[in-house]
Amino acid sequence: MSKQTHSFQAEVKQILHLVTHSLYSNKEIFLRELVSNASDACDKLRYEALDKPELLEDAPNLDVRVFFDAEAKTLTIRDNGIGMSAEEAAAHLGTIAKSGTREFMAKLDGEQKKDANLIGQFGVGFYSGFIVADRMTVETRRAGLPAEQGVRWSSEGTGEFELETITRPERGTDVILHLRDEEVEYLSTWKLKSIISKYSDHLSLPVLMQQEVWDAEANEGKGAQVKKDEWEPVNKAQALWARAKSEVTDAEYQEFYKQISYDQEAPLAYTHNRVEGRSEYTQLLYIPKKAPFDLWNRDKRGGVKLYVKRVFIMDDAEALMPTYLRFVKGVIDSADLPLNVSRELLQESRDVKAIREGCTKRVLSMLESLADSDSADDKAKYADFWKEFGGVLKEGIGEDFANRERLSKLYRFASTHADEGVSLADYVSRMKEGQEAIYVITADSLAAAKSSPQLEIFKKKGIEVLLLIDRVDEWLLSHLYEFDGHPLQSVAKGAVDLGKLQDEEEKKKAEEAAEAFKPVLDKLKEALKDRAKDVRVTTRLVDSPACVVVEEGDMSAHLARMLKQAGQDAPKAKPILEINAEHALVKRLDGDARFDDLAHILFDQALLAEGGQLEDPAAYVRRVTALLTCD
Repeated sequence: MSKQTHSFQAEVKQILHLVTHSLYSNKEIFLRELVSNASDACDKLRYEALDKPELLEDAPNLDVRVFFDAEAKTLTIRDNGIGMSAEEAAAHLGTIAKSGTREFMAKLDGEQKKDANLIGQFGVGFYSGFIVADRMTVETRRAGLPAEQGVRWSSEGTGEFELETITRPERGTDVILHLRDEEVEYLSTWKLKSIISKYSDHLSLPVLMQQEVWDAEANEGKGAQVKKDEWEPVNKAQALWARAKSEVTDAEYQEFYKQISYDQEAPLAYTHNRVEGRSEYTQLLYIPKKAPFDLWNRDKRGGVKLYVKRVFIMDDAEALMPTYLRFVKGVIDSADLPLNVSRELLQESRDVKAIREGCTKRVLSMLESLADSDSADDKAKYADFWKEFGGVLKEGIGEDFANRERLSKLYRFASTHADEGVSLADYVSRMKEGQEAIYVITADSLAAAKSSPQLEIFKKKGIEVLLLIDRVDEWLLSHLYEFDGHPLQSVAKGAVDLGKLQDEEEKKKAEEAAEAFKPVLDKLKEALKDRAKDVRVTTRLVDSPACVVVEEGDMSAHLARMLKQAGQDAPKAKPILEINAEHALVKRLDGDARFDDLAHILFDQALLAEGGQLEDPAAYVRRVTALLTCD
């Protein structure tokens, strides 16, 4: 193939512009990305060679080599990994197939434009070379292809790249950076070694640099440092998770986390263990400090990196971690799984099930150690974790029956006593004498929950009510029925029953009021027969004239609204109108000529106070206007 010129994909042009003009806060990440890509290429060859050992040709030892030419101002990252064919070079280096590219560009173009960690998160690490280079050349040959099918790719990072066929005896890839004049600091052995040691120490294959040797005969007998054709490793060349915990520093754990997660912040917590028994594996798991932008996309493939006997298998092995722990990052290295394991086999393997259960328990233990700690610092860490990931952890109550009790102890809520951080154990410890149920209410916001008329009797008696305001809380209540022997009871369902918390005099007074008010109730039921399932006197109201509730077992109005907002059909169930017989507006009903209008206004106000929407707002406005303008 003679030299051909091709245009970059439109998204690549935009990314190249952003990379060269925006990523300047931490330029050295270009070397991290290119060395990481080289390591991945070696991992891919090692994996393919399991079935086709001939791909290793005459060079079975895999490594990455970094060297420079000070006079030519070039820096080269060389690997003897899988390499690329001409078609692969055009596809991989000229287009971006990875989803999320637009989000990447939006983030770079916004307030986070200095966040160089995004470059790896979105799979566009190769282009980071243009941060320091005004031209990049790639010379490559795919393993298994003849020497004559080598490829040279080159570009100045503008709108085009060139491709041509070359003869390349060695398999693998050379990425050659033609550095800008102002970036010559990277033509230094010390500088390159320090960057590689910082970012690539965890790689399981050696990263080599040419050794500088003192030669007394050089430089006219005065002696000088010269480069011999000898190579020395500049990283430990041992997988970090394979090392003993006592040999790994906290700084090394944190730096490794940043490499695998593309997160610029240190993790909230981590655990490193070797598990032996029915399944033998090593786990290194991290809990991030901040939630990723796509945390709520349950369809996004997540999970930890899977290795088998130090051989990299896949990036996102979701079968090793339940969906509700999809925020966990880390590495699992199994000694039992087959090297040719696929995603389909992962779903069926008994060993994988054992690993999944072990990893789940380990993560929950990390969270419990923070939540139950006497340390104020640990408690603050757990509070931060809950703000970021609490909604996702709540999904586990319906997915992980085996750990339901452990999960329920980790949950935190707002309540009428505190705006956040209330555990179920805290609630139970503060329950009134004679109280049997844990009272809860769901709402769209904390303000809506606090001002709900359904809470009035509970506030009057000082009974704490949990305020559930996350969208996932309705799901949680459908699976979490009780805690520590106390049932969870919604204050918006069924008739209020405070049991021993309501004295006999109160009960007698309520019964008398209901009996005396029966004629008005009958008229209300008739006036609202098309809108309300029932109308009854209640003791739950103190200051409000009325409220709406649903029958025990019916879908809550809050859940019905959420389903409607999501475009789904919700069962249509009429609510129950409960009225406060002591309220002035309710007393006014008896004998009023505008009874029907007042009844509908009462119902509509109760519906609005609960957070509902009126089917006919204009009718409500007309009735209120008529009431306000009458003599």
